[in-house]
Amino acid sequence: MRLTQFKQQPDGTILMSWDDGHAGPVSLRRLRDACPCAGCMGETVLLRTYAPPPKDTSAPGRYELKAASAVGSYALQFRWGDGHGEGIFTWELLRSLCECPSCTGVMPGATGGEKR
Repeated sequence: MRLTQFKQQPDGTILMSWDDGHAGPVSLRRLRDACPCAGCMGETVLLRTYAPPPKDTSAPGRYELKAASAVGSYALQFRWGDGHGEGIFTWELLRSLCECPSCTGVMPGATGGEKR
């Protein structure tokens, strides 16, 4: 599985297309809140665990995507308006964030989150 297109849409979502023909959107909020870096998700090293503080979702620029750059042939790294940019988003992680009806199981046009 490989990402073939990553394009920001006028509504603020990102459209991702994949080499298997799948395509779907992901919101900037979902993308930023899924940052896999140790500062956002925590980590355990040498039996010591670091738990990050609660996310400040009101920080200016938090959901403003400034740049995306390739990491080898397996991931993307993003730079956000709040200065954050340490997370490496593998293709597998990006694909898991897809918000299309097929991936979420939510019917298009559903108002109450009705599932298929």
